Amino acid sequence: MEKLEVITIKNNEALEMTISNFGATVIGLKVKNSIGEIFDVAAGLKEASNYLESPYSNVKLFLGNSIGRYAGRISKGEFMIDDSVYKIEHQDGVHLHGGENGFFNRFWSVKEVKENSAVLTYHSKNLEEGYPGNLNVEAIFELTPKNEVKISYKATTDQATPVNLTSHIYLNLNGKGSILDHELQINSDFYLDVDSQLLPTGKLNKSEGTSFDRNKKAKIKREDFKGFDDTFVFNDKQLKASLSSAESGINMDIYSNQPAMVVYTPEKFPNLPFSNDNQFGTFPAICFEPQNFPDAPNKKYFPNSILKPGETYLNEMIFAFTFG
Repeated sequence: MEKLEVITIKNNEALEMTISNFGATVIGLKVKNSIGEIFDVAAGLKEASNYLESPYSNVKLFLGNSIGRYAGRISKGEFMIDDSVYKIEHQDGVHLHGGENGFFNRFWSVKEVKENSAVLTYHSKNLEEGYPGNLNVEAIFELTPKNEVKISYKATTDQATPVNLTSHIYLNLNGKGSILDHELQINSDFYLDVDSQLLPTGKLNKSEGTSFDRNKKAKIKREDFKGFDDTFVFNDKQLKASLSSAESGINMDIYSNQPAMVVYTPEKFPNLPFSNDNQFGTFPAICFEPQNFPDAPNKKYFPNSILKPGETYLNEMIFAFTFG
């Protein structure tokens, strides 16, 4: 049986991250605010072993996981590359987050650990979950001296294959309660139109004047807020998004090299052995998943999602913490 490993990295300032090699999962992110109070801002379970067993194994929460080979949804249960059709696992025509046994459900290898960084690797074999090509993946977690959490995903392949990797950390800057009083800004002018199965129709909708217009920083709780499970298309501003809490005095700015970001706000968490003893309320956390467009393998006018031999895939995201 593969060995469960847990790594803790820290910088010299305010950050400490705990990572499990099962799913390259962030199981804790402790942040120290300006008056020395410590908040675990990443929702996680008490023990790394909890992620391998029920009740957690019975739910699809992707709690803090690294997601691949393709984050988000792919339609039709298949895609085509160079006239070859590849069938992938699906539920009613929807393939989600790399399939039933995507990267979130695999043991990764710990390649390198330093005080403030860790590198995990995963080798995804040809036709794993239906995807062509042997894919070599690196997940790099780094806590910088500037109190930035930097997560980078790199991948190379020996055959053309769709790749869309991201991190699925659930954040609550108070470490408990609700995120409804958090203030949110997303620099995005368009969002992806979706059908009843949350699959992109191919259309981009303007966000101005809708519940998706979050260009001005304001409380998440608005009259038109019913929860997000949506893809925001980034505009050309360097800062992509920002989240802050007056209660903890913590602000987090997001930077990304990706064209879009899925934002997900579950209304409730299932009853699980959370490390904060489940002190969560309604809308307990928010997930920021910088990535390519969902269903890009089947939407030829979406940004290219096919990685070819000789190329290197790179998704770099930065969560920069400051303290008011």
